[in-house]
Order: sequence, then C-alpha cells, then structure tokens
Amino acid sequence: MGRRRVEIKRIENKSSRQVTFCKRRNGLMEKARQLSILCGSSVALFIVSSTGKLYNSSSGDSMAKIISRFKIQQADDPETLDLEDKTQDYLSHKELLEIVQRKIEEAKGDNVSIESLISMEEQLKSALSVIRARKTELLMELVKNLQDKEKLLKEKNKVLASEVGKLKKILETGDERAVMSPENSSGHSPPETLPLLK
Repeated sequence: MGRRRVEIKRIENKSSRQVTFCKRRNGLMEKARQLSILCGSSVALFIVSSTGKLYNSSSGDSMAKIISRFKIQQADDPETLDLEDKTQDYLSHKELLEIVQRKIEEAKGDNVSIESLISMEEQLKSALSVIRARKTELLMELVKNLQDKEKLLKEKNKVLASEVGKLKKILETGDERAVMSPENSSGHSPPETLPLLK
C-alpha cells in the first residue's frame, strides 16, 4: 500500500502539529546536510517554530562564515542597498587605510595574529562592497540622466526636422512671399492695428 498524498494546510490538532513539525524539521535539516555533502556547498538553515523557538543548522562552513558571505554579497546588490545604514557601520576610507598601513607595519615585525589579519580582510571586503555599490548607484544615475537628455534632444530634433521640412516645401513651391511673410518667419501673424479715429 502506497503513501497517500497529504493536503498542505495547517494541522489543527496541536500534538499532531508538533510531531509533524519535529519530523519535517529533522528531515529538512538532513536534506540540507546531504546537499552540502553531495554538492560541496555551504548551507545555512534557520527555522522558527510556532512557539517562537529558533532552530538553526549549518553544514559546509560555519554559520557565521555563511552569514558573513551573504552580507557581503547582499551589499554588492544595488537593489537591496541602503547606503546610509551600511556606511555607518564602517570606518571612513582614510581611517581604514591608516589601520591597514599600521597593521602592515606590525606584520613586518611578525607581531600580527591571524585573527587580526582575517578581521582586517573582512573590513576591507566590506568597505570594497560599499564602494562598489555606491559606484554602481552613481553610474545608474548617470545613465538615467543621459537617457533623459537623449530623449529631450530627440524631441528637439523632431521639431527642428519638421520645421526644416515645412521650409523645404515652401521653397520647392517657389512661393517667395510665403517665405518672406512675417507669419512664416516668426510663426505668428502680425498684430492687427485699429483704424485711426477722426
């Protein structure tokens, strides 16, 4: 006898719901572990139960390392970028360069630890991500401005081409009066004058 298909909806019975949650949570964690082993990938998994209890699991790399990589990658994505919030967490470029310079000087004396170098590398990666994101944002603004200018110039070009076409038609018909008349030269008819009073 085969398995019957389970309808996906909230389980009303509290004890059945808890049993299902535990089984499926463990199954999901096992699948994540298998994915990591089979494909050589790093997997981080967060599950929050209906009671608010947090379960997490990671395989491949540590949870902190996976989250750090996620944050760095997210910082490079212009759509998820909030520059003001991100730049508050980082030192200014000048301060960061001074720290790097100082650490390099310390490294020459072999007084620097691996943790310190890793921390410095992470700071540099984060700062670089923010810089790249800002550069992308500025380039996108520049492209948009250029597209707007192009649109305006095309519209002006259309108007000028239309006026040139009208003038060519007038010249081809040989109607010099139409060309010389004030109506065609300025685009407006001359103002009417009132008759003189006697």
